[in-house]
Amino acid sequence: MKDKNSGMTLIVKTVTRWTVLLIMLYGFYITFFGHLGPGGGFAGGIIVVLSFIHIILAYGKDFVVKKINENIAGILETTGGLLFLTIAILGLFTGIFFKDFLGKGKVFSIFSAGIILPANIAIMIKVGFGMLSAFLCLILFSSQQEENKKKE
Repeated sequence: MKDKNSGMTLIVKTVTRWTVLLIMLYGFYITFFGHLGPGGGFAGGIIVVLSFIHIILAYGKDFVVKKINENIAGILETTGGLLFLTIAILGLFTGIFFKDFLGKGKVFSIFSAGIILPANIAIMIKVGFGMLSAFLCLILFSSQQEENKKKE
């Protein structure tokens, strides 16, 4: 199942296994606490997708393409966009597009910003999987170019 010759060395693969979860956790932290300090959905989405790119660079494209292909990433990107649009439209039921329908919570707590936290999560999904889709398409295009050169 795992091709030991694909990807980088054993040291890089071991360090990747240790650091990917920490990178992803930091991305989630940036997303969930973006309304309390610098950060938010865009920055968190970029950091989360960097953990996937880290895996792709360490283990090789075939390892990740088997688990998450560009179709799954595209579907998740679309889901993030629809979730963001749904949050915006739900405000219409209270009278204004993007109106805060959740209300304010306790100051400096994670639920203190109304719809900003769900919007940040939707943006994280949209940006993260959109960037992953673009990266996977570039990898697949590059590998197709290499195969065409080998045939000539």
